[in-house]
Amino acid sequence: MKVSRNSYYHWLSNKENVNEKLMCLKERIRHHFQQNRCVYGSTRIQKKLQSEGLIYSISYIGKLMQQMGLKSILKRKFITTTQSQHDNPVAKNVLNRDFTSAQIGQKWVSDITYIPVGKRWNYLTTIIDLADRKVVGWTLSEDMTTENTVYKTWIKARNTRAIENNLIFHSDRGVQYTSNKIVQLLNTNTKVIQSMSRKGNCWDNAVAESFFKTLKYECLHQYQFENHLQLYHCIEKYILWYNTERIHSTLGYITPLEMQRKLTENKYKQVA
Repeated sequence: MKVSRNSYYHWLSNKENVNEKLMCLKERIRHHFQQNRCVYGSTRIQKKLQSEGLIYSISYIGKLMQQMGLKSILKRKFITTTQSQHDNPVAKNVLNRDFTSAQIGQKWVSDITYIPVGKRWNYLTTIIDLADRKVVGWTLSEDMTTENTVYKTWIKARNTRAIENNLIFHSDRGVQYTSNKIVQLLNTNTKVIQSMSRKGNCWDNAVAESFFKTLKYECLHQYQFENHLQLYHCIEKYILWYNTERIHSTLGYITPLEMQRKLTENKYKQVA
């Protein structure tokens, strides 16, 4: 086999160490997989291992995960549910698909999605800051009224986070966002510019749409909810994990909380 005697005995003496390292690696893979709701694929697992100083290729991690029977939850189709059949005035698309933001409180996106509960629907409204992709406000309601969806979510978001001058608040052109109550609320705030997607163009609000898709396949599709409270607690736990622990590819595989701290530190340095 053209292997020297020294090489063979060196391999033989280190064989146990190699097996031990492989076992330890598999333990860390399983830990990160289970710690993160069993939704991480090989890329995110590789990034978590890399942060611990364990440097391996994504393909190798994927191979080990396959051997261990660890598979992230499959994605499901996402259905857009915007109610845009109305005669209300529509704001311009000021955001214009520029989902980047270097400062917290500069650009927010919002959307509403339907979630089945028993034989009825519940409605989740969220507001996300594009700078750190943190969900800064969310509301779960049993009706689609403006008061119980966008209005309450806006109040929660404003109580959670300060905004900068010329904050762009972007959404689709659903009836809740074009209602007099929301338009007047935003117009009376001199710091806010309202922005809306073009008709029938989900890509104009891609970040908000993407969050709902992620929430559903990583969490909601695993359960059948019998009542509003059950669903509320499930979403509450997920969003807490999403904001503080889930690494985000757009953020360079750090969490929204880590990005928030990073941007806050940079802001203080610039002021100093």
